Amino acid sequence: MSLRVAFQGERGAFSTEAAHRMLGREIELVPCETFEEMFAVTERGECDACLAPIENTLFGPVYQNFDLLLRHHLTIVGETYLRIVHNLIAPPGTTLAEVRQVYSHPVALGQCRRFFVQSPQLRPVAAADTAGSVKRVMEIPEPGAAAIAGRYAAEVYGASLLLEGIEDDPQNFTRFFLLIREGGTIPPFSAPSEVNKTSIVFTLENRTGSLYRAMAVFALREIDLTKIESRPIHGRPWEYTFYLDFLGHPEELRVARALAHLAEFATGVRVLGTYRHGPAQPSLLFESGEPLVPAPPTPSC
Repeated sequence: MSLRVAFQGERGAFSTEAAHRMLGREIELVPCETFEEMFAVTERGECDACLAPIENTLFGPVYQNFDLLLRHHLTIVGETYLRIVHNLIAPPGTTLAEVRQVYSHPVALGQCRRFFVQSPQLRPVAAADTAGSVKRVMEIPEPGAAAIAGRYAAEVYGASLLLEGIEDDPQNFTRFFLLIREGGTIPPFSAPSEVNKTSIVFTLENRTGSLYRAMAVFALREIDLTKIESRPIHGRPWEYTFYLDFLGHPEELRVARALAHLAEFATGVRVLGTYRHGPAQPSLLFESGEPLVPAPPTPSC
């Protein structure tokens, strides 16, 4: 029985490419309309895992997924990075000169501003997602319609690449979390390194020096912090929840002592997961140009 992996979007989305690179080709991809649905079906056990984008080097954090990590009982068991390459995609036979309107997700359109400035005859049109835009232009006849998406989406839907790499900045990477429900079985996947990373979430009283004290429990023990993110607490104006990533495992003595020290004055300290640290230079992993084979039709959630 193949591993069922939920993702948000249409088949051919960047999430599906990241899932295949991380978990292989034998998985069963389960598309979900929203991130909320993706988290929910995984928590209910209807899917074995899900792949959630958590931050992008240009767009920043995916705040909705940070909030969903707190609301759902899922565990982070892995991370991966994917180079995001935007391409102009159209139905076979369409020429670049014929294109007039270009569909894609607003973030993708925003990451290709220079392309639109240089091509004023093209009108950007916001859509729900990148792969869904390719599906749209292939299924709904519309003269002059094209989409911006990944190469994988073009191959999945049988579309043609008119232009490759039209994004403004090539240093465009998305970090994904592989999540399973608490107590679930960790799926086999390619771990990029032997260095442990741990993600936690905690809250602090709105008092002078409280965040400084929280950071000090790790600094005093020379624990390398790799990310900190704050999110407002609903119903409690000007109070925040903090998400923190650091290198280390909770079973290490120094890490265990740091977490115990943090719990003395922080509230709601929760370990979201410990997993293998992704590559420091993700571009080294995802420049192979390996052929991407269209996956078979996938069931809906």
